[in-house]
Amino acid sequence: MKRYSLKFKYLLLSLVLISGVSCSEDYLEKTEEYNIDSENYFNSETDYYNALVGVYDILQSTYVNVLLGEIASDNTLSGGESATDVIGFQQVDEMTHTPVNDNLDDVWDWNFAGVQRANYILEFEDKTDFDGKDMIIAETRFLRAYFTFELLKWFGPIPLKGDERFVLGDEKTVPRASREEVYAQIESDLQFAVDNLEYTAPQTGRATKGAAQALLGKVYLYQDKFDQSATVLTTLINNGPYALSNFATLFEYEGENNEESVFEVQYTGEQGAGFGCLQCSEGNVAVGFQGIRNYTGPLFESGFSFNVPVEEVYNLFTEDDIRRDYSILDIEAWAAQTGATYAEGYKHTGYFNRKYLPRQNDNMGDANLTQPNNYRAIRYADVLLMAAEALNRGGINDTRARTYLNMVRERAGLDAVEVSGNNLTEAIYRERRLELVGEGHRFFDLVRTGRAAQAIDGFTAGKNEVFPIPLEEIEFSQGNWSQNPGY
Repeated sequence: MKRYSLKFKYLLLSLVLISGVSCSEDYLEKTEEYNIDSENYFNSETDYYNALVGVYDILQSTYVNVLLGEIASDNTLSGGESATDVIGFQQVDEMTHTPVNDNLDDVWDWNFAGVQRANYILEFEDKTDFDGKDMIIAETRFLRAYFTFELLKWFGPIPLKGDERFVLGDEKTVPRASREEVYAQIESDLQFAVDNLEYTAPQTGRATKGAAQALLGKVYLYQDKFDQSATVLTTLINNGPYALSNFATLFEYEGENNEESVFEVQYTGEQGAGFGCLQCSEGNVAVGFQGIRNYTGPLFESGFSFNVPVEEVYNLFTEDDIRRDYSILDIEAWAAQTGATYAEGYKHTGYFNRKYLPRQNDNMGDANLTQPNNYRAIRYADVLLMAAEALNRGGINDTRARTYLNMVRERAGLDAVEVSGNNLTEAIYRERRLELVGEGHRFFDLVRTGRAAQAIDGFTAGKNEVFPIPLEEIEFSQGNWSQNPGY
């Protein structure tokens, strides 16, 4: 698999097109070489738009964030074929990961590539004026905030370069910023996006005012800034165009980009992928990775059986909770019902992440690697539960917190809760786990609320709240960056 370090990431963003045909010396004397490079780009609206597409494109590579965000938690086990199948997944599952882990490298590399591509636009944001440029810059800042927040969640404070690209040598001179500085940049970027975007995007999949508000509210919540979080999320709930949709179809193709989608990563099965360059795929690689091993039967395609839910989380759902069987597939019950056959993989639990199982379709290339299932990065249900948590934990308004919580429960077919205070806090935590299982949020929910050490086997407090900076990055920095504690 192709991998990049921060040291070389700036090379990815240089747009160089040199054309010259040496038919004769006379031809060359009369023909001016055509050269577009990174320094003389951004001469038109089309240039800015194409560069923005390049930033969005990196989102498709971040499928590993979702997989590992579950595997690291108490929701799922690594799965796979054997104890050595994608060893990086196995290590994260068992909390034995080190600074040498290819999959954690991917989280670092791909999210930094997103930051770098966004910085490329921002470095030249004043070069050319045109109508609508504020929207492009706002989307760019939203995406930079998205990638930067992921890096902060996974690795703690990171180096910042402001609105310009990293270049060779920066790894030895630009320090890791403080956590406060990183959060300040994220908040500034998102506020700019909130102020300059509309609730309706010009194209499906592009960031909106609602997406920026939701992410800003989440960023505040991660810092225990409950007042700010409650304010921005309540504003979104009161003014945004979102609503809870039918959970039975929410994760099917017909449920993509519906009224519950606040921000959704777009995938397609039209372009194949291979193990030599998983990040090149336009499809959702995580879906095939979570598929049922050697499966034959209706509805689903087979896969590699990673990220398998544990029985504990399945049993947390009550019998009348309609989310259970649309979130987690009981493979034994399914096989008995449909006659499907399958093979048991490593750490087999009998359960699979139905939200992101590969559905039978006409995708091109390897069906295990090229699935068109969109990733619902931010859902309205998540917004409601974050708002409920901020209102409750901030001591602001338990009545309104219960209202938002009970909206999610009602959609699931459950009775309303009437508790308050700490009991309401626990009810919100439980609902987040059930509502969002399989979507990559659980590990970070446990860490930010101080519950990870009690919930996750092998978790060491003071160490495993973040993951190690990849060893190659530490080595390239030549002592400029210190490793995270315990690694």
